[in-house]
Amino acid sequence: MDNTERLLKELTEAHGVPGYEEEIRSLVRTYLEPLGVIEEDRIGSLICRQGEAGPRVMLAAHMDEIGFMIHHITEEGFLKFVPLGGWWDQVLLGQRVVVKTHKGDVVGVIGAKPPHLLPPDERKKVVEKKAMYIDIGATSKEEVEAAGVRLGDPVVPLAPFRVLAGGKTLLGKAFDDRVGLALLIDALQHFAQAPHPNALYGVATVMEEVGLRGAKTSAEVVNPDVAVILESDIAGDVPGIKPEESAVKLGGGPTLVLVDAQMIPNLKLRDLVIETAEELDIPLQFSALLGGATDGGAIHLHHTGVPTVVLGIPARHIHSHSAIIHRDDYDRALRLLIAVIEKLDEETVASLAPAA
Repeated sequence: MDNTERLLKELTEAHGVPGYEEEIRSLVRTYLEPLGVIEEDRIGSLICRQGEAGPRVMLAAHMDEIGFMIHHITEEGFLKFVPLGGWWDQVLLGQRVVVKTHKGDVVGVIGAKPPHLLPPDERKKVVEKKAMYIDIGATSKEEVEAAGVRLGDPVVPLAPFRVLAGGKTLLGKAFDDRVGLALLIDALQHFAQAPHPNALYGVATVMEEVGLRGAKTSAEVVNPDVAVILESDIAGDVPGIKPEESAVKLGGGPTLVLVDAQMIPNLKLRDLVIETAEELDIPLQFSALLGGATDGGAIHLHHTGVPTVVLGIPARHIHSHSAIIHRDDYDRALRLLIAVIEKLDEETVASLAPAA
């Protein structure tokens, strides 16, 4: 396992659902503190600044992962939960989870009424989250309380990081968006030893999965002149997806988001990324995410507007317990990101404004 794989392993296995990012924030801070001046917004986003002169370039990746929160404990000792972030009901049943309590981690499994006890017509229906529960092996509410579980405790997927067969593909939870965090850290590590024509801000945001909240507050701190959002993207190379729905493939290179539900990228910045990829002979894929949004949705509307693009790493099975990414996509994305940052000087950033 090399340094990049170790970084991805640490980031993905760390816990931190929206509003409960303490563990992942502490880990990210250990990586960022040697690389620049650290600031925070008042809801927990971490900001690492390198340099003072030139345009303010904001790299943003969110720390939070999708998860749950306990909102009710039954008399029989089962935990009812609400989602923190977007979950598809079909990926939940039978999955192991960790309840983060004041006494430590408590492992459980997501369950529902057994199909053996359902009438035939109900067996064909998707079980909804409201009918599910978390079972920690307790037989009473008192046992649950003795284990340390309280209302409001966060719940995260239990899914260790793995390097898969062939050595190029990586399996883990929370690649959305710990893969973006890894890119951010690696880019800052590079520029800690290399010149850049700008003031570079690496921002690890909070609560993206519940409404881009950390993006809004951290942009108030940075006041960026330009922004690059680092994200996971949806790979369309799985059964059932037509090319016109998504042509993004694992191993096909990083992606550039053409449009999402809350942002159309700055077109000149978009073209700069495309031209830079061509210069470096880096394959670049394109995606349209009308069913989702990124931190760019809030950052590009900061003050009078911020030229913004989204650079992505294709991932299969995001918003589930485990996703898969390709190492070549990561390495190419990092090269491309570094090259784009090197071009963002005063003149280039000034040229990104719409023509009069």
